[in-house]
Amino acid sequence: MKPLFIKKSRLGLRAGLLTALLLVVWVADRQTDVLDPVRRTGLDATDFIFDVAAVPGNIWQALSEASRSEDALYNRVDQLERENLVLQAKLQQMVALRAENSRLRALMNAGPRERNDVLATEIIGVSPNPNRQIIAIDHGSNDRVYPGQPLIDSDGLLGQVIEVASDTAQVMLISDASHSVPVQIIRNSVRAIAEGTGDLHRLRIEYLSTTTDIEIGDQLVTSGLGGRFPMGYPVAKVVAVERTDGDRFATVWAEPLAQLSRTRHVLLLFPEGTLASDINLGSRALAP
Repeated sequence: MKPLFIKKSRLGLRAGLLTALLLVVWVADRQTDVLDPVRRTGLDATDFIFDVAAVPGNIWQALSEASRSEDALYNRVDQLERENLVLQAKLQQMVALRAENSRLRALMNAGPRERNDVLATEIIGVSPNPNRQIIAIDHGSNDRVYPGQPLIDSDGLLGQVIEVASDTAQVMLISDASHSVPVQIIRNSVRAIAEGTGDLHRLRIEYLSTTTDIEIGDQLVTSGLGGRFPMGYPVAKVVAVERTDGDRFATVWAEPLAQLSRTRHVLLLFPEGTLASDINLGSRALAP
């Protein structure tokens, strides 16, 4: 018969040898530096494994931070654009005010200039009708927008609201063939009416006497007559004056100062104090 305990005896022998080997390694590690290279190699291998395991988490964290940074940057740029519009609105009225002060006219005739609250809004659509100069904005009656309300961009008068829905509104640009706006020349305060021509780059001023003092380069601002458009906002620059012998009236052509085809953010003008008590508008209500 074969012995029954041979395998157990061999296992015990192996365990004893292994124990003795471990004891020798432990003594060698404690008493000498023979095993230092082995230990360093093992630590390096462990660090490498940890680094590889951390790669997916690091990539995810980096992508998350990049996404948050991009969103924050977009919001900051949008905020700065709106603030810039408000500052430009201040400058527009200052140009006309300086001209009036130089002629000592404002104190004698014009009285104090009306101050306007403004609300930044964004153009969201353009009319597909080539015969109309109509745009859509992303504010409506919920934001107290009303028909006839004027709009400006960073350079000058843009147009006026013609239709209002709850969250959007339709705006007719000053270049529309059916639009007109009372203006005056900054240089000498001569009053006139600037009419749209259907061309984004040209307004027409008719019924000015051929002897009227108007020149190429004259700046036109809103005169405030009629009460629709506040006084002093830039409208256009005179680019041509046509006088024909025998005619009583000259034809004047002017180029709008507002970026009618390129602007994105614009400002709705409100009479002073209109937005002050509107808690629903929050930080969108700004005052120049």
